[in-house]
Amino acid sequence: MTSAGLAMHTVRLNALVIDARREGRRALLTVRGELVHGGTDTLGDALAALPPGITAIELDVAGVSFLDTTGLACLDLLNEYGGQHGVRVTTHGWRGQPRRVLELVGLDTTDTPRTGGTAGFADLPPRTASAVARERAEQLDMLRMEIAQLRQALDSRPVIDQARGVLMAAHGCTPDQAWEILREASQHSNVKLHRIAAAITASASPGGPPPPEPLRRALRTAVAHHVP
Repeated sequence: MTSAGLAMHTVRLNALVIDARREGRRALLTVRGELVHGGTDTLGDALAALPPGITAIELDVAGVSFLDTTGLACLDLLNEYGGQHGVRVTTHGWRGQPRRVLELVGLDTTDTPRTGGTAGFADLPPRTASAVARERAEQLDMLRMEIAQLRQALDSRPVIDQARGVLMAAHGCTPDQAWEILREASQHSNVKLHRIAAAITASASPGGPPPPEPLRRALRTAVAHHVP
């Protein structure tokens, strides 16, 4: 069973796959792919498909190649399922980037089975119970910000490339000069670069609106600095 909810910005296109088999009253789930947006739906479907009489669930996550903050919801789903059904849930095999993310938020990544009727992560202390966990949470927030900035950069790239093409055609400049014009105009006008690029691209279309006057002034100044 595979996830149909791939993230819009995913580059890897490595869908989550969960293979399930039963050994007595244990369910063995082998997880492969990425725990990202949509992963909870796939995990929820796998749990819902388990036959009655299961008293323990073991997840082999060695095949999980990537984990983001939305994928952490899968652990909450495991806790909830274990508590509601009185099923002991354990995971093993965390490694690579997923293991580092779990460590950043203060979760235990050891393979030691836990006792009791709740999921494997249910008896962990609060994630911010220590200075180390707080520091890791702050680092995770920084990672989230960097990911958001990278996604915005990827989204903005096409319109920025189009704007560079417009500037190159209008002023006979090189690609590097066009980039410097955009960057300097952004600094002088205090307008984000992708918004400047969108205004330039829109103005180049038939009947397109010209950029606002403050932006035109910033562009003229930047052109004068970078185009002989």
